[in-house]
Amino acid sequence: MNSRITDEYFVREWFSSVSEITAIRSVPLDAPLIKAAVGVVLRNPLAGLPFQDDLSALTGPSHLIGAELGRRAVALLGGLEVEGYGKGALVGLDGEQEHGVACITSVFGDAFREQVGGGKAWISSVSKLAGPGQSIDIPLAYKDEIWVRSHYDAMTLWIPDAPRVDEIVIVVAVSSGARPLNRVGGMTVAEANK
Repeated sequence: MNSRITDEYFVREWFSSVSEITAIRSVPLDAPLIKAAVGVVLRNPLAGLPFQDDLSALTGPSHLIGAELGRRAVALLGGLEVEGYGKGALVGLDGEQEHGVACITSVFGDAFREQVGGGKAWISSVSKLAGPGQSIDIPLAYKDEIWVRSHYDAMTLWIPDAPRVDEIVIVVAVSSGARPLNRVGGMTVAEANK
């Protein structure tokens, strides 16, 4: 882990989950689809404070978290390339949703993209207020073109003891390919990469 992260944030926990899908119903897949999610539990420095217009304390150093989450997520794919990605935030109840959004803006996203091998498409995201153990469905989309329908997917992550009231959970998810047995048409990866 980058030691600069602990200079900027109080990190309580890292959490990850990997799904390897080998069949849908009775149909085996030609190759497994790997989806991986990584989360970090941070103390929210703005939790419980009066309303703050300036959220730069959260946005400014967020590139550190984006890079580390990206590095960890790529490692969980076991050498496969990232095709899909997404991001999200859960904010404890003494904070506000905007605190989570401030942590996953383009400052975060650009650093995350660098770690996952680039990405031309905006990164699908979700954020919400939550208590410990609540889940987050991280949306996934093809990293180079948002209109590639085959990669519309999601991964659910939940951390049993987070977020506490004064915490933010920042999450990313990556996938190694398209949604299994997708067949509703739309732009293909090949068309997107012409």
